[in-house]
Formats: sequence, structure tokens, C-alpha cells
Amino acid sequence: MGTMTESSEFLGHTECHKCGSSDALATYSDGHGYCFSCFTHYKEVDGVEATNVVNYNKPVEMYGTPMAITARRISLDTVKRYGVTCDDTKQYYPYYDNSGKLIGSKVRTVETKEFSTRGDMRHNTLFGQQLFKTGGRYITVVEGELDALAAFEMLGSRYPVVSVSKGAGGAVKDFKSNLEYLEGFENVVICFDNDPAGREAAEKCAQILSPNKAKIVALTEFKDASDYLTNNKVRLFSSEWWEAKAYRMTGVITLEDAWGDFIKRGTEEIIPFPESFGMLNSMLNGGIAAGEITVIGALTSVGKTTMVNEIAYHFWKNTTKTIGCAFLEASNGEAVENLLTIHTGHNLSLEDRKNIDFSALRSDIITDGRILLLDHNGAVDTDELFLKLRAMVKGNGCDVLIIDPLQAAVTSNSNETIDEFMDRLLKLAKETDVSVIIVSHMRKPSLTNPHNVNEYDLKGSGSINQIAFNTILLSRDKMAEDEYARNSTQVQVVKCRRTGITGSAGWLYYNGLTGRLERGEKPEVHEANTIEEF
Repeated sequence: MGTMTESSEFLGHTECHKCGSSDALATYSDGHGYCFSCFTHYKEVDGVEATNVVNYNKPVEMYGTPMAITARRISLDTVKRYGVTCDDTKQYYPYYDNSGKLIGSKVRTVETKEFSTRGDMRHNTLFGQQLFKTGGRYITVVEGELDALAAFEMLGSRYPVVSVSKGAGGAVKDFKSNLEYLEGFENVVICFDNDPAGREAAEKCAQILSPNKAKIVALTEFKDASDYLTNNKVRLFSSEWWEAKAYRMTGVITLEDAWGDFIKRGTEEIIPFPESFGMLNSMLNGGIAAGEITVIGALTSVGKTTMVNEIAYHFWKNTTKTIGCAFLEASNGEAVENLLTIHTGHNLSLEDRKNIDFSALRSDIITDGRILLLDHNGAVDTDELFLKLRAMVKGNGCDVLIIDPLQAAVTSNSNETIDEFMDRLLKLAKETDVSVIIVSHMRKPSLTNPHNVNEYDLKGSGSINQIAFNTILLSRDKMAEDEYARNSTQVQVVKCRRTGITGSAGWLYYNGLTGRLERGEKPEVHEANTIEEF
């Protein structure tokens, strides 16, 4: 598809009904069309009848040779820099994956301005991304490959310029897929087409980025960067680029403006904890809400990691939420094993793996993709980690974010570092409505009364409890003579901003055979002979 036949002539470009691009749909005299933005084939444009049948097995090899695009005033140096090749009738724009491997190309017919694709263009990579390492002061994002070449040329070949792969209609998806990369620059300058679709896409993409990160170029005289260069308006483009305004949301509202949020507050969705967690749900007004931070604190080996694994599994099993898990003290393999232990009700660390059908388990818990793990590969820089966490939420649509533990997420456990990290998490929660659960280590309590813990025992800055909406502390007497007591954890609520209710929420018992937390009871009322199986 996308090539002319004897009975079908190219007519021009129009709006795509599927992706909304204003000019990506190429139309033909026989009524069919092809959108180079979303790669949709139209049997008839007016009657829609669209399909997404794309041949991903087209050759990936680049054709032609580098040559200046004189009709567009684009120099040979810029063409070579971006790896673009040309022949007498076509231009070839290469696309690479994140590893730098050539995966496909966009092909532009010079005469008809028609686009087609070769290779696999499903990866939502940015054109030109492989040329520029993250960490610079500016990066400019445009709507098309020719615009990228033109903007780079007009900015004196000094500042990185990349292009979204599917025009305005696919820009948001491209931004989400490459959020971590874009966030690495101090300023992201969005220079989309001067048309309604481009202006709308620019604002939506700006909202994905961190506050004050995006700057939007307001083109005045021509539609896009390529048109500016073609008409030799380099100085005008440069001026409008430097005058790009930072995208900022308004920050002052009236009570009337806030009324809708008040009404929503009483009707917003609450995600409940497992019923086995005693009175935790009733004390926390039903569970956790969007945009809230919940802190779970405990000493080492008290059961906080087991608890958040139970929470992650419960949310996956009983809701439609997507859960992002940053288990910073566990390998990826350990994280999977912990979740599968809960799923099977058998402590897999005690099981003979030869007797387990892992293929069945894989299809049970993995295939729907609603549990995501942060691939941290050991210690990571705090800023880098936060970008990854933000990408999990903004780019992958996580509704719940679990960080275990907080102390492993910060490069330095200084109060200042923890304060900054907690503040950034709070802004992320408010900005995206993600529910954040943080595990925090605690200082050693009194040896004579291990259950006498409070929020001041949280290891690190007081901002941990201050920023939290809910603070839950776990305590266990690991030196108790009775085995049931040694494996019983008291759950205490020391802060709930919604209800103000604090106190003991009950007890949890760790069953070593199942690897799960069960509803427990106060150890002193439990008869020791009930645990003979251990």
C-alpha cells in the first residue's frame, strides 16, 4: 500500500480519521488512502474502513546515498549527520532502537510527498535520538523528519533536534515512550506545526514532562520548521525558538475553582488493603486513595517487604490497577519468586523446583503486564532512579508505585537528600494521581518493649512522616520464646490524614510454609500447641 497504480493517482494529504493528524493521510483518485503517521490503510477515505495491516518484514537496509536536499536548503553535512540517504525519487530517514540498532526507515517520495515505511516502526523511538546523549541544556522536538533537519540547520547545528515518529497524532505516545530520555535535558523545546492539531499536541506533550521543563515555540509566519528554511527565514525561526515560552499551569484558584475537587474527594476511588490486614482499611477510610503517599516502617526482618508483596499481589488480583514495583534490595528473580509464592500459597524457596510447572505459573501472573518491576541493576543514582520511577508512572501508566526501601533509593541518607526525594515523590503523586507506598527502615526500639514504636523511629528525616498521608508501623518480638509470638507482627497506624484515627490495627502472622501473611491475634492469647506443625 502507499504506492500509485495506473488507475490511481495521488491527490494530496488530509486529516486521518484514526489518529487525528491534520495532514498525514495520503489520498488517491480511487478512494483509498494511507496514513504515514499511524500506518493505517484506508480502503475508502470518506467511508473510513481503515485497517492496520503493516508489513514489518520490509527490508531495513538504507538505499541511496547522502546528498544535500537543495529544494529545502538542507546541507549535505546535516543530511550526513542524521544518516539520511536519497536517490532521484525518494528520501530515506533511518530509525534506531534504544541500543542503536537500525530497525526501520521512513521513505518520502519527493514528487508526491508521500510517506511509506520499511522495517519495524512500532517502537515509538524518536528520529535522530541516537545522535544526542541525554544531559544537555536543550533538546528540540518537532513533528517530522524534514523539520528536524531544517531546525538543526537553522540553529547552527549546535542544539539537539529530534522528531516524533507519527506526527501530531502519535506525539503523546512517543513522549511517554521516551520520557526518561527527554527528562534528562534541562529544557525540552516543543516546535510542532502551526495548526490546531500541532498546537493541541504540543500542550498535551508539555503536560507529560516535569513542571517548567517544556517550552513551546509559537510559529507565526509558516507552518513548520522546514517551511521556514525553504523560505530562508532562518533569523525569524531562531528568534521564535529563543522566545519559546515555558509551559506552566496556573497556580492560584478560588474556592469556587476548588469546589469540584471537594466533591470529587468524597467520591474518589479507594483501593483497599487485603482483608487479612485487620482493621487497617477501616482506620484508613477504606484503604489508599489516588495521589496519596503511604509509609510502612519497620525494623529489618519484621515483615515489611512481605507486606508490600502481599499488597502488590492483592492489587493485581482484585483490581484493574497497574502496579509499579521498585524492590531495591531484591533481584528481579527474587521479586518474581516472592509474588509467585503468594500466588501459589507455597513458599517457593522451600520447594523442589523440579516439581513445579513454571509454564502454567507464567501464564497465570505475567502475561497481562499489570505488574511492572524497576530494573535497577544494583545501586543507582537518586536522580536517575527518580526518572525511572516517573517513567513507570507517566510512560507505563502505573496507578500504584511501591518503593522498598526508601533508604536504598537515595544516594545519601542525609536529611537533605531524603527531604528532596520525598518532595519530588509528593509532586509526582499529585501530578499523576498515582498512589505511592514507601517502605522505610526504622531505628532500634527499646529491647524491653519491641512494640513501643512511633513515627520518630523512622530512619532519616522527619519529612518521611510529615509528607506521608498515612504512616503504618510494624513491630515484632523476634526474641520471643513462643514460636507464634516470634512470627506475629503488630500493625499500628500512627498517622492518617483523612480520618485522624491512630492505634493498633491488629496482628499479622507469617506462615513459613505458605510464605504468606495471615490474619493473626495477640500472641499472649494464642495457645502454643496450635503450631505443632512447625
